[in-house]
Amino acid sequence: MKSRRVVITGLGLVTPIGIGTEEVWTALLAGQSGTSRISAFDPSRFSSQVGGQIASLSVSNYIPKTYRKNARVMARDIEIAVAAAYCATKDAGLKTKCLIERGEVEGPPNIESTRFGANIGAGLICADLCELAGALSTAVDENGAFSIRKWGAEGMNNLTPLWLLKFLPNMLSCHVTIVHDAQAPSNTITCSEASSHLAIGEAFRTIARGAADICICGGAESKINPMGLMRQQLLGRLSTKYNDTPESACRPFDASRDGTVISEGGGLLILEELEHARRRGARIYAEVVGFGASTNTHSWSEPHPEGKALALAATKALQDAGLSADQVDLIGTFGSGVPAHDVSEARGLRLALGDRATEIPALATKGFTGNNGAGAGAIDVAIATLCMQHNTVPAARNVETLDPECPLNVVRNKPADVRVNVALTVAYALGGGQNAALVLKRLEA
Repeated sequence: MKSRRVVITGLGLVTPIGIGTEEVWTALLAGQSGTSRISAFDPSRFSSQVGGQIASLSVSNYIPKTYRKNARVMARDIEIAVAAAYCATKDAGLKTKCLIERGEVEGPPNIESTRFGANIGAGLICADLCELAGALSTAVDENGAFSIRKWGAEGMNNLTPLWLLKFLPNMLSCHVTIVHDAQAPSNTITCSEASSHLAIGEAFRTIARGAADICICGGAESKINPMGLMRQQLLGRLSTKYNDTPESACRPFDASRDGTVISEGGGLLILEELEHARRRGARIYAEVVGFGASTNTHSWSEPHPEGKALALAATKALQDAGLSADQVDLIGTFGSGVPAHDVSEARGLRLALGDRATEIPALATKGFTGNNGAGAGAIDVAIATLCMQHNTVPAARNVETLDPECPLNVVRNKPADVRVNVALTVAYALGGGQNAALVLKRLEA
C-alpha cells in the first residue's frame, strides 16, 4: 500500500521567550533571552541557580469554562501541554470541541474526532513537594523516623484522592485529547529529550499508514522544580559559571560552555494527511518526509564519543526521506550546551552528512530557551519549520567562539537569509540513550 503524505498545518509553542509562533519568532530574531535567576523556588543552595521560566501561564485561558475544575489536577507539565494544544489547533484553523465551546469558532467541527489522534512526549513530572512533605510529616513514629506502616494507615489519607493524577506522564495526552475530542490512537512517550521527536515520528507513521487523518504531537515538560534541578546537578550537566549573568548561561557549541540550563516549555504540532489538509483549505507549513531513531548502547548517561547513535538516527531519517546530505539546507541541532554531548552531536552529524556538516547552516536554540527535556525537541522542530516558512535562520544566543571540536556552521551574530527546502532536525536524550531525527521538506505538488 502506498504511504500517505503527511504535512504540518499547525504549530503551538509555549516557551520562556513567548507563547505562540509570533511571539517566539519575534523574540528569536531580536536575540531575546528566556533565562533568568530561578524565582519559582529558592535556588540559593544549588550550584546552578538559573533557568528558563515562563513568565505568565494561566491554563484557564486555554480550556472551556466547563473544564476548569479539572485544572486542579494538572501539574505544570500538563498545563503547558494544554496551552500548546490550544495554540496548535487554533493556528491550524481547526474547529475542535475546545475552540467551539470557548466561542472562538462556530461549529460544527471541521474534523472527524475518530480520525484525530495524539502522540505527546512527557518527562518525570515532579510531585508537589510541599503537599507531599506535609503528608509525610504525619507518618513519623515516636522516634521521629518515617514509618511506612504509619504512612499506609494515616499519612496517605492526608493526600487528596486524585493526587496521583497530577503526576502521571500520560495525563498530558489525556487532558489534551479530552479537551479537543481526539478519539483516534493516542500514545505517550517518555524518553527524556528525545521524547518530542519520537512522538512526532510516531504520529507521522500513524497518519502515513492510515490509522488517523490528523494528529496532535510533540511534548512538554517543566524542570523548574527542586527535583529537576537536583537530578541534573548530581549528573554534572548544569552551567554553574553564569549565576550572576543568567542570560549568558547556556552556550551550545561555544568554547566557553560549561553545561546546560533547566527550563520549562513545550511544543505541539498538528500533522495532517495531505489531501485531508487540502480539502479543508489548511495552510501547509511543510511536509514531514523522513523519521529515524536509534539507541546509544555506549552508556546510559554519556554519549558515544563519536556520536555514532545520533549519526544512525540521522542517516535513517534521510534514507526514509529518500534524500542525500547534498539536499539538506538546514540542520536543526539539539545543542544542549553540555560539553561532551555537544562534541558527540557535532561528530555524529559529520558521520551522517560528511563534509556537508561543516557547510550547512545550523540552528541552535537552547541559548534562548534552555533545556526543558521532553518538550525541547518539539520546540526545535517548530522553529525549524518557521525557518522554512520565513527563509530565515535566527542567530544563536551565546555562541561567540565556536569550539574547534564542534565544527558546525552555527548561525551566529545575526539572522541568516537561507532558502530552506529541506531541514534535518535531531534530538538525543541526555540520559537513556535514545536518539531521533526528522526530515522536513518544503511542500511540492
